Parts: sequence; C-alpha cells; structure tokens
Amino acid sequence: MVYQIDYAFTSNTGKIRANNEDNFWCRGEFLPEENDGMTEILSGSVSEKEHPVFAVFDGMGGECCGETAAYLAARSFGKFYQEERLTLGRKPEGFWRGACIRMNRSICEYGEENRISSMGSTLAGAAFSGGCIHICNLGDSRIYQFQDGVLRQISVDHVLPGSIFGKAPLTQYLGAGEDVYQLEPSLESILCRNGEKYLICSDGVTDMLSDDGICEILALGRNVEETVRILRDKVMECGGRDNLTLILCQIQRKDIRFWEKVKCRLLGSC
Repeated sequence: MVYQIDYAFTSNTGKIRANNEDNFWCRGEFLPEENDGMTEILSGSVSEKEHPVFAVFDGMGGECCGETAAYLAARSFGKFYQEERLTLGRKPEGFWRGACIRMNRSICEYGEENRISSMGSTLAGAAFSGGCIHICNLGDSRIYQFQDGVLRQISVDHVLPGSIFGKAPLTQYLGAGEDVYQLEPSLESILCRNGEKYLICSDGVTDMLSDDGICEILALGRNVEETVRILRDKVMECGGRDNLTLILCQIQRKDIRFWEKVKCRLLGSC
C-alpha cells in the first residue's frame, strides 16, 4: 500500500509550569533547548515513500535539565535519521534500536560532562515505511491507534506497578547510563489502513484526558489540525497541569494512480 499521511502537531507549557520540558521531532522540526512551547498548530502532508518519522520527548530533571534532555534527544535523533533513514525500509527495528542508543548516549555524555546525575527523557516515536507504522517507546509518553471508532493504546507504559502516591517511577527512559540498566524499547510494526489515525502524546495529555475522552474527540471526524486544536484546548480546560505535546497522523488515502498503473499492466491494456 502506498499512502499519504496528513499530520498536525503542537507543544504547550500548560497552565501551571513555567517552562516547557517537552520536545518533539516532526519531519526535521523540533524546539530549541529553551522554549515557551508553541502558540500555533503546524500541519502538513507527506508520502510514506519519504520514510517520515514523528516523535515526542518528555524531559525529566530539575534545574532545567528536563528541557535539555528532551532537546538533546530530539537533536541527536535528527542527526541519526539523516544518516540512517534509508534503513527504515529494510530494518525498522534496527533503526529504532540504533536511534535509542544514539539518543541515550547524547544525554548521558552531557550529564557526565556537566556532573548532572538526574536527567532523562521519555520517547514515543512512529516511523512510516513499507505500508506499515513502526513504533518505538521508552517511558510513559503514549501512542494510540484510532480506527472505526475504537481507540487502542499501542505503546507500552514503562512504569513501576503498584505506585500509591504520585507518579509511578519510570523503568525505561533515555538518559540512564548503561551501568544502571539496559535500554529495552518497546517495538511494534503494524500494517496501516486507510483512514486510521495515530496519536503520539506526552503524559501532559493523558493525565488530563481519559482514553474515552480522547476517543470522543478523535471520533468527531475533524481534520488533523482541528482535532489537535480541540485536544489541546480540552487539556487546558481540564487544568493543563503539565507540559503537553501532541502529534496526530492520519492515513488519508491510497495512491490510486499507482494501483491503476499496476492493474493496467496486469491486464495488458497499457
């Protein structure tokens, strides 16, 4: 299947936080290290033939270390993508594992050089290639699939079970040295279908909106830009207690002309 992807994205500090510790990587776009988020929602369209990748990073650590970690992850991912994007079509799992190693190393090296022991970032990423979406995540930023009115979380929350007070600690994230633990990203490849949507977001979204609430908004059938606007506004309406970052992708249409050419050749009529 050859398809087009419509996408929209935004990142916002929310109503409580003074700075934005989220970042993203969206077809080469990402935020500077020090930023106040975005007031606008950006959108576009791309063919899966270009191997597009979309990712959300949620930084962790005091004294602005979280925003630095998320920025380093986004920047180092961009460099890795430029070098290795063609491997997505052949070895998507290898691509993501290599990207995680590169991003983790970037954050760890910065921490060592600056004597910072508590900085890190989550990752939730989606790569489109070969008629499939290839997802990868570390931490609790999430990826959802929406199709035929049904919302399904396809990422895995890497958190300690049984937490009673506050947020559950993460068991996987970018920025922990190899002497602490081994990176074990959750990876999955799913065949894309026409019309389905994929939402990538930080926990600033999912802490404010239930899965049912997200599903209701996606089911409205608005275009990706308007849907992201509604999701953002609803998060703010519910309190906006954390930074929030959203990327929404929709498999918009099959390349009809491609399949017409295939049919033409098979029938010998061209």
